[in-house]
Parts: sequence; structure tokens; C-alpha cells
Amino acid sequence: MSLLKRLLPDRFLTILIATVIIASLLPARGIALEGIGTVSTIAIFTLFFMHGARLSHQSVIDGLKRWRLQLTILLFGYGIMPLFGLGLSQLLDGWLSPGLVLGLIFLAVLPTTVQSSIAYSSISRGNVVGAVIASAASNLLGVILTPLLFTALASTQGGDAGLSAIGKIMLLLLLPFCLGQLLQNLVKGWVERHRKLVGFLDKATIVLAVYVAFSEAVTGGIWSRISAAEMGILVAAVLIFLALAFGSAWGLGRLLGKSRPDRITLLYSGAHKSLATGAPMIRILFTGPEAGAILLPLILYHQFQLMLSAVLSGRLARHDDADDGKSAG
Repeated sequence: MSLLKRLLPDRFLTILIATVIIASLLPARGIALEGIGTVSTIAIFTLFFMHGARLSHQSVIDGLKRWRLQLTILLFGYGIMPLFGLGLSQLLDGWLSPGLVLGLIFLAVLPTTVQSSIAYSSISRGNVVGAVIASAASNLLGVILTPLLFTALASTQGGDAGLSAIGKIMLLLLLPFCLGQLLQNLVKGWVERHRKLVGFLDKATIVLAVYVAFSEAVTGGIWSRISAAEMGILVAAVLIFLALAFGSAWGLGRLLGKSRPDRITLLYSGAHKSLATGAPMIRILFTGPEAGAILLPLILYHQFQLMLSAVLSGRLARHDDADDGKSAG
């Protein structure tokens, strides 16, 4: 029953699906859309300030001590994964609409998750400290690398996020994060005491970003342009991408001779992609109807990665329990 619960759509994904439905039926337009967009932008800035205030300076120091594992995770997430995304986008060019093709590229260049990669590393008996540092490093570097890589790879498909978008990313994500780091001694205590509020802000920021993106997409006629057959192809493409990501991450760990805990951390920190970072970035990079289409592959991948991780974490944990039993015997 526990596994079944983890395989079902998580509560937050249910909220996101409801948000897409509401945006499809009641999209914001005109002044209302501008007002919600402004609130969304303020929420994004505030959220990344909170992230900067929560990340301890000691985590950065610890990351430098474990540089081999961290370098492997970063090279996988920002090197191998983008190559997978580029290959799939070229293979499916003509089968999927341009927005969905760009969505596969955008998915591939995102940083790893924070909560889920750490949680599943812990459940699977992985290197939890390594997962904490990897999530922080990946998301910090992602503020710069994600728009740069997306701009470079999207140009191969005729897309263009524009270099000006990188400046917007720096202003709305990197600047507040750095401010949070600088003012950490002043605000960290308050942030720690209000973890639930910060967690709510995290989710509310994603919901607002998704609602704004799909409101613009629905106004631009997204559902009249995406057929059921095309949606089926997209789901299949995302599942193939997921299999490539998880299989390659585990295989790379074996090839490099990493310890089992490090391989587990590489598996989750390398193959997971962050909706928490991706949704706000979509709000910054795109303001037209294509934003919703670009976001769709990420929403699908988000749920599938949680479902697969739920299965794998149980198997990996039981494997370690069996090994412990043999050692005790």
C-alpha cells in the first residue's frame, strides 16, 4: 500500500493538474494577467532570496571536499542530459510541435531537484550529504547554465530564448540568491523558524508560474494545436528520456568505480529535473503562448521521476538490507 501511494500522482501534482484545468477554463487575460504575472515575479524573487538564506556557507566548503562526486553529477546533469534532450528533439522534429520540442530541450538543461533527490538518496542508503551539496550546487549553477545551454541548443531547432533572457534570470534568480547569502546571518533564524511558510511559498510560486504560462497558452490556442496523438508521442518521448537518464546515471557510476552510496546519489541527483526551478524560469524566459507547451514535458517528467524513484528506492534499500544480513551471518 505504501508503494501504491507513492506511485499515484502526488498531492502537489494534483494541484498542478487542477491549475492547468482552471487556466484552460478560466484563463487570466489583460489587466488580470498582468497583475497575476507581477505577483508571480515578486514571489520568484522572494523564493530565491529564501533559498540563499537557507544554504549554509559550510555546505559550500563541504562541496569542495567532495569535488569528484560533485563534478560527475554536474557533468552528467549539464553535459550528458542535454545531449539526450537534443537528440530526442531532433528525432521528434516534425512529429511534435515546435513548443513541445523546445520543451524537451528545456527539460534536459534544468538543475536537479532539491527535496526529492535528497529524500530518495536517504531512503536508498545513498550518500545523503553528497545529495544535499549536489542539489545546492546544481541549482546555483543552473541559474547561469540553464539559460545559456537552452539558448545554445534551442537555436538548433530554430528557437531563441534571447541573450536578454539570461539577464532576466540573473536579476530574478541569482541576485536574490546572492542577497540571501549576504544577509544570511540576519535572516536565517527567521527563515528556519518559518519553514512551513517558505515551503508554502515554494509551491505557490510554481502554481502561479504554471497558471500564468497556461493562461497565455490557452489564449493562444494551445489545446487546438496539440492533438491526442501528439500528446501520446510526447508521453512516450518523456518515458524514453527518463529511462535513458536513470540507466545512464547508474551505468556511469559503475563505469567510474564509484561506491554504492555515491552511485545512488549520482542516480537521483543526476537524473532528477527540478519543476521548482523550471516553472519560474519559464515565466522569465517566455511571455507568449508557447510557454505552456514548453512546460508540458517538465510536468510529465516530474511525476514519472517520482514514480520510478519510489520503485527503485525500495529495491535499493532491500538490497542493502540483504547485504547487511549476509554480513551479519
